[in-house]
Amino acid sequence: MAFTPYDPNEPVKRHRLRLPHWQQRDRTYFITSRLADSVPASVRKTWVTQRKAWLSQRGVKSDKDLEKLPEEERNEFHRKFTAKFHDLLDAGQGACWLAKPEIGKVLADLLIEGHGKRYLLDAWVVMPNHFHVLVEPGESESLGHIVKQWKGASARLIHQMIGSSGSFWQAEAFDHIVRSERQLMHFRRYIAENPKKARLSRGYTVGMGNVVTDFSP
Repeated sequence: MAFTPYDPNEPVKRHRLRLPHWQQRDRTYFITSRLADSVPASVRKTWVTQRKAWLSQRGVKSDKDLEKLPEEERNEFHRKFTAKFHDLLDAGQGACWLAKPEIGKVLADLLIEGHGKRYLLDAWVVMPNHFHVLVEPGESESLGHIVKQWKGASARLIHQMIGSSGSFWQAEAFDHIVRSERQLMHFRRYIAENPKKARLSRGYTVGMGNVVTDFSP
């Protein structure tokens, strides 16, 4: 699909819950969303505490000020905290419902369903307790609404399948505007190699657009 990188000179719509969310029109986003039980609360609390301390030491009061740090420090931040959190997900904690072929397929089908209609999918992967997607929302679509639909519809269907109720997904997803062609290729490689990195031989689905390139039941 055509790619337009983040432009620091164009307006950015910002809002924040627990995580910062930046949006620009016609951009590609790297999305990560995880199951509610994928990271124990105590582990996440330690990660958050260490992250806040690192930012405070550099005089950074909020995530939007990360862009003001030198590139070397921004890269250090992502190595220490963004990459670390993905490592926690790849540890495979929780019930890992998405590793079951019939359940993982529910989410994969929902991702594919809107491709070319409401958004454009690039690379994506459904892992045992989380998923990653590169996506460009359509002109009249909001990123938040797209992710909410993926999570809400999949939760309803999966609860029906397994006879459960309550929170299936963690409430908030991580999203990142892709900054450059180089970063786009980095995220594509990350998605393609995520199952290998997590030492999986089964229980994941990898795709490009609406084409499933690797399915391991």
